[in-house]
This record gives sequence, structure tokens and C-alpha cells, in this order.
Amino acid sequence: MAATRTTRRTERRENPLSRERIVEAAIELLDTAGEGGLTFRALAERLATGPGAIYWHVTGKDELLLAATDAVVTAAVPPATAGATPQDTIRALALGVFDAIDAHPWVGTQLSHSAMDAPILRLFEGLGRQVQALGVPRAVQFTAASALLNYVVGVAGQNAATARTVQPGTDRTEFLTAMAAAWARLDPEKYRFVRDIAGDLPHHDDRVEFLAGIDLILTGIAPRARPA
Repeated sequence: MAATRTTRRTERRENPLSRERIVEAAIELLDTAGEGGLTFRALAERLATGPGAIYWHVTGKDELLLAATDAVVTAAVPPATAGATPQDTIRALALGVFDAIDAHPWVGTQLSHSAMDAPILRLFEGLGRQVQALGVPRAVQFTAASALLNYVVGVAGQNAATARTVQPGTDRTEFLTAMAAAWARLDPEKYRFVRDIAGDLPHHDDRVEFLAGIDLILTGIAPRARPA
């Protein structure tokens, strides 16, 4: 027991507690245990410290969730690339968010909670600037940027949520093939479209389909843009 206490004291001296370390540990805990598993007791154990030390840096779970979400989103949004078109920049931002939510499913839930928090505003700002760069008239910039934001967060979040319902170790193609077979057996009067496209389900690529949706939105925005 004495050796364990000595080891933990040594860890604290070598790795002084900081807000950054707390947020990193919170992200790891959220990834493994989900939102419900993020408690200050569990976080304190992971950091080999006491809950009181954590409260010195963050006021509570809500602030910690926001900081963790902000850290993931910040890392997901790629820096601007010189010479990139607005369309390419939007695609890169969208795919960065898609991959981040796929890796951290809880982020999708957090992004949908508030339109006033820093993470969602950062995404809205990034998309909005590219909408402006496309030459979209001021009167419809909000609509265009909102359509992109809602698609990115909504589809990425839904993809991650669906993945969480599948049992670990399940073969994706086998799972989708079984789902496609179930679709093909649906009532043809009520589900004509679903039955028609059932064969496309087993081998579709989620990221490719996601980007295809972005391109559809950009195609709709293009006619509203002012001629160069």
C-alpha cells in the first residue's frame, strides 16, 4: 500500500495536473464508458488524484463535456490550405467532423445540444466563411451555411449512433446484407423505393455517401452564387 501511494505521488510530481491533462483523460473516459461513465470519481482515479484537484480546473461535468467536445472538434477541423477552393475546404471540414464523430460518438450528441457553444459555432463559422467565398448572396448565406451544418452534424451523428447499435465483432457486409434482405421483403406498396435500392446497401461506403451528400448541397448552393 505504501508503495502505491509513493508511486502516485511520484506520478503527480512528474505529470502536474492541468486542464489539458484533465480534458485528455475525459476524452479517453468518454470513448470507453460514454457520457454516463464520465464522473469526477472515475476521472480522479484515471488521473491518480482527488476530485477536489479536478474542480480547481473545471467547475463541473457540463464544462468538462464542453471542453472535451471543443478539443475534439478543434483537432478535427483541418487548417486552411493555400489555393484550395471553397468547395474543397468545405469537404475537408465536413469529412474531418465525420471522422471525429465516428471515432468519438458522444461528440455528435454534444454538438446537437446548443447553438451557442463554442464547438458548434466554430463549425458554423468555418462553413459560413466558405459560403461567403462561394459568392452566395447575403440574403441566403444563413440558409446555405445552416443546411451544410445540419447535414454534417446530423448525418455524422446518425452514422455514429447506428454503429453503436451493432454488436462488436459483427461483419459489416454480412450485417448490411441481412438488412438488405429484410428491406427486399417489405410490402411493395408501402416501401417501393426502399425495396428498389435494397441491393445498394451491402456494399455502400458511408464516407463516400456522406461526401456525395455534401456535393448535392453544394450543387444546390451554386446557382445562388454570384458569377465570378
